[in-house]
Amino acid sequence: MAVNPKTLPKPTPETQHFWEGARVGQLLLQQCDSCQHIYFPPRPFCPDCASPAVTIFQASGKGRLYSYVINHRPPRWIEAPYSIAVVELDEGPRMMSNIVEVEQTPEALILDMPLEVVFDAVTDDITLVKFKPASIGNEA
Repeated sequence: MAVNPKTLPKPTPETQHFWEGARVGQLLLQQCDSCQHIYFPPRPFCPDCASPAVTIFQASGKGRLYSYVINHRPPRWIEAPYSIAVVELDEGPRMMSNIVEVEQTPEALILDMPLEVVFDAVTDDITLVKFKPASIGNEA
């Protein structure tokens, strides 16, 4: 898939840790040291209590499909169809992403389906966080 550099995220001082984590295969979230609220997107203070005392930690990378839309008419450099999804992480926050490695149909994209993070290195500097259906473990 071709990449249009104009559409890539632009890391800021507040989000740099998130993009650096993604580049090395880590989904990084923040947690307030005062009220313990875990949140996304990154910011230098807690959105619940406004405390600037926050800790960055590696999330599990697991979540569930909360909502989505299937885009059938994307820009010419993106292959259609593809999903634009809201993923509810096991840690609590929701984040927008894409669901990959699954047919892009309502029959395959089941709400509340378990997901796991994958990383898509689109340039040397930007790795996008995406999700795929969770692997089923060896269950006896």
